Amino acid sequence: MRTVMTVALALLALCALGPAPAWATAARSGPVPAPSGLTSAEVSFQGAGGLTLRGTVLAPAKQGPPRPGVVLVTGSGAGVPREHLRTEAVEFARRGLAVLIYDKRSEGYTDFHRDYSVLADDALAGAAALRARPGVDPAKVGLYGLSEGGWVAPLAASRSADVAFVIVVGGNAMTPLRQQNWNEVSALRRAGVSGSLLDRGKPALARLAADAGLFAEAHFDAQGVLQRVRQPLLGVWGGHDLQTPPEENPPLFARALRRGGNTHYTFRFFPDADHAAHRTPDGGLTRGEALAPGYADLVGRWVGDVTGGKLPDADTAPPPRQEYASTPLRPLAWWESGWVQLAAAALFAAAFTAYPLTALVRRLRGRRAAPVSRWAPLLAGAGLVAAFAPVVYLLYLAAGRAPDPGPLVAGRPLPWLALQALAVAAVAAGIATAAAWRRAGRTVPAGERVRLGLLLAAGAAFVPWALHWGLLLP
Repeated sequence: MRTVMTVALALLALCALGPAPAWATAARSGPVPAPSGLTSAEVSFQGAGGLTLRGTVLAPAKQGPPRPGVVLVTGSGAGVPREHLRTEAVEFARRGLAVLIYDKRSEGYTDFHRDYSVLADDALAGAAALRARPGVDPAKVGLYGLSEGGWVAPLAASRSADVAFVIVVGGNAMTPLRQQNWNEVSALRRAGVSGSLLDRGKPALARLAADAGLFAEAHFDAQGVLQRVRQPLLGVWGGHDLQTPPEENPPLFARALRRGGNTHYTFRFFPDADHAAHRTPDGGLTRGEALAPGYADLVGRWVGDVTGGKLPDADTAPPPRQEYASTPLRPLAWWESGWVQLAAAALFAAAFTAYPLTALVRRLRGRRAAPVSRWAPLLAGAGLVAAFAPVVYLLYLAAGRAPDPGPLVAGRPLPWLALQALAVAAVAAGIATAAAWRRAGRTVPAGERVRLGLLLAAGAAFVPWALHWGLLLP
């Protein structure tokens, strides 16, 4: 049954997916040429499972004592090419660091499956390769994680004392499920949407996807990992981060690190920057090519300090204000689990379609009979649409970065209002049908009792279903 549920949800999700990011369909970037004043060297190393990963090391051309190094771990997506972090690599190298960027794995990484443990082992293998490079001080090599990498880099650091420091940009100390729900809900709030669609519908879909195994690493214990990180940590967030809650995460990072006894952290914020600490011309909707002013200088200076023995002590600035708060999303309880919802969906499909199909068969056979209740067809029709269409609509809203919810009335999209009206109609029709059956009493034929009993059972199950998905809430 779980396999059927997973396949069904996967097919719906794939139908709703928007276009892939530009880097996702492009070929791997291959070698990264060295700009003036830097050197470029191609490297390969064995990641988790023996997979060969390829990358580029950028470093200052000027010779000198062995320098610190940093491995850049990119954000989400399969096979993200090293070019995605080229700007960071160049700017950090110009600040005196040896920087490794590498093509992210696509093997074992899909929309529905990814393993942060595997990605962490890839990052550690990259760090080992960088430590072996000439001109790099092997005791001063750390990890940098952007976005998804902000979960991966601390996990890798928690496993190896050879990692000298950790940098996270747009990082999360909350679960991926909570972060992604905030990302999608905030986008809809900015479009003017409010009400049960966001308060109940979106979280219900996210939790169901996690329960069905369609949301990879949904409940990853980021705070548990941070408690095991002993290295100094630099956290960077943009004031216009639209993908990660920039006000809530820094305190979560601090509390987790301190619970593990680590006070060697620095948090900095760039007011005009986006999720990746790039300059943004439109409040985070578009990423500029250039890094936020002062960001690369901060990284170069901070790495120099911590690898030189000058450790920060809980050094943080006031975080930026975020417009909307995130919502904790717990795993589904047994009574709302995917198994229960699949059983309810099967009941709805059988009962709401059997009633009109039975009537059609009777007509074709010339056996017309007055219905016990004229409300029963409305219960069947409205219930069928209201039970399944909300999931399709919510999947549509989950596709792409800027979904169009449709025309709004008092913050409610018209499609959602229409579904809510159908849900109310189904409940009202169910009550009227039950009342009519009671009045008819024993005059109802045995076959009709079975037909009505199945329909009313589905109508009764529909009430908690509709409450769970927010259809019967304002």
